[in-house]
Amino acid sequence: MTLERARQLLKVQADFGGFYNANSAKLILSEVQREHGQEAVDMLIRELKLDEVFGFEPGTRFEGGLAVPTKRR
Repeated sequence: MTLERARQLLKVQADFGGFYNANSAKLILSEVQREHGQEAVDMLIRELKLDEVFGFEPGTRFEGGLAVPTKRR
C-alpha cells in the first residue's frame, strides 16, 4: 500500500471516528508499519491528528491490527 493510499483510507476512518473505525485504522497502520516502518506511521498519526481522534500516540507500534504502546518511564 502506498502512503498516499493509506492517507486517503485513514482520512475516511478519522472523519467517521468511533470504535469500529479505530479498528480499521489500526489495520491500515499495521500495513503501513510493515511496509514503510515506524517513521511513516508516526508521520500519519501527526498529519491526520489520529492522536485526537482515536488516541493513537506517535511511537505506538501497530502489529496485526493491535496497537502496542511504547513503554514510558
